[in-house]
Amino acid sequence: MRHSSVRMPAAPSRRSRSIRGWAELAAGLALVALLAEWVQWAFSAPSGLRFTAGGVYVAIATAVLWAWPASRQGLGWANRITLLRATLIAIVAGVAVYPDFIQRHAEGIAALSLLALSLDGIDGWVARRTGSASAFGARFDMELDAFFIVVLCTALIALDKVGAWILALGLVRYAFVIAGMYSPWLNRTLPESYFRKTVCVWQVATLMVCLLPFVSSAWATGFALLAAALLLLSFGRDIVWLWRRRPVDDTGF
Repeated sequence: MRHSSVRMPAAPSRRSRSIRGWAELAAGLALVALLAEWVQWAFSAPSGLRFTAGGVYVAIATAVLWAWPASRQGLGWANRITLLRATLIAIVAGVAVYPDFIQRHAEGIAALSLLALSLDGIDGWVARRTGSASAFGARFDMELDAFFIVVLCTALIALDKVGAWILALGLVRYAFVIAGMYSPWLNRTLPESYFRKTVCVWQVATLMVCLLPFVSSAWATGFALLAAALLLLSFGRDIVWLWRRRPVDDTGF
């Protein structure tokens, strides 16, 4: 007796998944190029913007490809919104090396940063609504937030509003990651925290306000110190939570 067989559709190969990922990231690069050209045309931005912004985006895309899960076929809508935010952040990072331009167009840079911050809430909402939340998406969003803070800190230093110490606001995250390489208990997944999210938004909002021309250096320093204190409190809470739940055979640092 012969048994009929039904051929199931083959799963997308690793190569096809990779090509799809490359295509979506390439579309982001094209958008960065268009935005850079528009900023140069509309606001007489330095001609080097296309290279600085493009270089930043390429670095972000490279990190995304490096972390790309083998099972993922495409970014998905939530991560596409995060990628759109990455293109805006790339433009802000691209102009951060031109202090004279930032001084002339501080309000525009702050507005662009506000748009990027707004998208930060939309991608999470889309992920929840579509049931597409993933560890990859959460990591993409979190690392982009950390980089965005570093970019805004760099812009404030370029404007000579705050000292180089402000970079600590963005580098604390990377110090935490490095510490996790030596103390694995720090790598435990943290629970959702409204306080942690609020502090992140507060940092970005504070740095954006400090970019504005009417905010003096003294006020910017005060705002930045408050943001730094809240950041240390947030990380301190998380580290205490992780320490209390570390394996008993883990000696810590």
